[in-house]
Amino acid sequence: MKKQVVFLVLITLVICSKAISQSNLHNSECASLNPENFNKIIEGKQVGLFLLKNGNLTAAITNYGGRIVSLCTPDKNGQKADVVLGFKSIDDYLKATGVYHGAIVGRVIGRIAKGNFELDGKTQSLTINNGANHQHGGVKGFHNQVWEVKTVTDSSLVLSYISIDGEMGYPGTLKVEATYQLTSNNELTMKLLATTDKTTIVNLTNHAFFNLSGEGNGTILDHVLTIPSNYFCAVNPDKIKTGEILKVAGTPFDFRKGKSIGKDIILENANEQLKIGGGYDQSYVIKKKQSAKIVLAATVVDPKSGRKLEVLTTNLGVHFFSANFFKGADIGKMGKPFHFRESFALETQDYNSPNQKSFPTLLLKPGEKYETYTVYHFSNVK
Repeated sequence: MKKQVVFLVLITLVICSKAISQSNLHNSECASLNPENFNKIIEGKQVGLFLLKNGNLTAAITNYGGRIVSLCTPDKNGQKADVVLGFKSIDDYLKATGVYHGAIVGRVIGRIAKGNFELDGKTQSLTINNGANHQHGGVKGFHNQVWEVKTVTDSSLVLSYISIDGEMGYPGTLKVEATYQLTSNNELTMKLLATTDKTTIVNLTNHAFFNLSGEGNGTILDHVLTIPSNYFCAVNPDKIKTGEILKVAGTPFDFRKGKSIGKDIILENANEQLKIGGGYDQSYVIKKKQSAKIVLAATVVDPKSGRKLEVLTTNLGVHFFSANFFKGADIGKMGKPFHFRESFALETQDYNSPNQKSFPTLLLKPGEKYETYTVYHFSNVK
């Protein structure tokens, strides 16, 4: 017991001293964040805030859920703004109605019908947290866990988490590592690794919400989105993937040539898939086969600020969500409420579902390594 107390004290001192020594975002022009507001022990584990900088980019990340709290980047005139939605304290995250802001989500992103899937001829039952279904890893999924801080530098952070056998119903003990890195090329990169001691299913992502005009600075419906994909995944009224892959051609889901997010969202009452999502809430097919090749998944341009975001990934797909359900209940770190369609998410992930045999597998076996890599590249257009 004494050893545990001493270890906890040492970890607390390391986290606090590192956070305070890197407090380059505190009272800055972009985001006013006090690392002390993230100094909290949750279920016996120390939470902190880690402030990273490289070139024009600054970021703040907490080990509570591996969340991106803040990401600051300049516009076409050099003026910085925080383009990721987040909160000013860990207590605000704990009481928020939107529970996935900036978090690593797992073991499996998305919804699993009735929480059931088959593995080796047996039905595996997961916890239910979305109507009759399992969503985003369950109530105590990776977004609500305190991750261990392995390494932190001025521009990088490595976190790890061990998900024990049976957690949220998932089989096998899964060891996960997440590496965030700011590069000199105006990029935030994210590498996710996982291994297991029993066959299980894995599909991880980060669930950051973006507004390229800055957090709380109005609609994203004027943002111009390009998704170089010919296909998206159909869902049923519970937003469970049906296994059908539909062509984007001739539908509101066609972003191949680039268009404003708001251009066709007004067709939500006429298009069944758009109506089910309450707007855009669909997975796009970017690659058909697993590979380590990194490809462009999406590009977003804010015509007002000139900020441009390119999302590249090794994943098979990307899920686009137009923040259709925010009602202003949560107040962000800028003191502004999170409103309906004032942010967007581009969740790099495999478009698979564990219950659709025609989709690429989500299985991870002992001796194998799950690995994904995502790049958020920022630039400006005039």
